[in-house]
Amino acid sequence: MKTNLFGKTLLLLAVIFTGGLTVVGQTVSFCDDNVDYIFDIPNQTWRVTSRPSAASPNVELVYGDRMNGLMEIRKLGSRPNELMAEVIEKEEEKLKFLQGYVRGTEENFAGFLRGSVFNFEFIRSGRNMSGRYYFLRVDQSTVYVIRFSGLKDQLMSIRNQTDIVARTFNIRDKDRKDCRQLIRDR
Repeated sequence: MKTNLFGKTLLLLAVIFTGGLTVVGQTVSFCDDNVDYIFDIPNQTWRVTSRPSAASPNVELVYGDRMNGLMEIRKLGSRPNELMAEVIEKEEEKLKFLQGYVRGTEENFAGFLRGSVFNFEFIRSGRNMSGRYYFLRVDQSTVYVIRFSGLKDQLMSIRNQTDIVARTFNIRDKDRKDCRQLIRDR
């Protein structure tokens, strides 16, 4: 009986371990010559729905469906020495108009860039939704916000993937290598 329990435990660990390797193995780098950043897309379920252009630098991805997960990247201006809490507060002013808006937690975050994560909940079409915004400081006057929103349970289940995007988000070198070369070098 002990051997059977040991075998089942070993099998469960193997499934968990290989599942983790699959996600890592599917990671693809996002790079576009119209923007000055690069990041990893952790899963093939994410698809780009809005590519940046010379006229609009905005990027949007969805996780299968917009309700399951929507990711938007925006560049914000910041006053010199402005605290991250003040940047978040300005962005939150827009969120307060969402139906059923409830402020959540704010946490420190670090990847290639440091910043904060802001969580909140709201209601859309009678369904419980949540948002997870990563505010990443590039320099004294620039903050990027990576906005994730989706069904509350779905967004919570892909939190590891939203963290991967934010941890790998980085500004490209000043020499602005062509994206194909940059991805090969990564």
